[in-house]
Amino acid sequence: MKRLALSLALLVGFSSVPMLVGGCDTTEHSKSTEVKNDGTTVKKETKTTENPDGSVTKTEKKDVDHPSTP
Repeated sequence: MKRLALSLALLVGFSSVPMLVGGCDTTEHSKSTEVKNDGTTVKKETKTTENPDGSVTKTEKKDVDHPSTP
């Protein structure tokens, strides 16, 4: 009986943690890929998130892959 009560108490405790902490909400997310004439691939990713305190964070990522020259 004690084991069941302890298990239920731990289950309730751990399941409520995400609700108390909160998290970032993604408000906008976009990806684009562009291939240029010389074979170069440009990948762009933009992500806008709203933090629990109300501030907004914008993250931009850009990867450029150049083709290998023989």
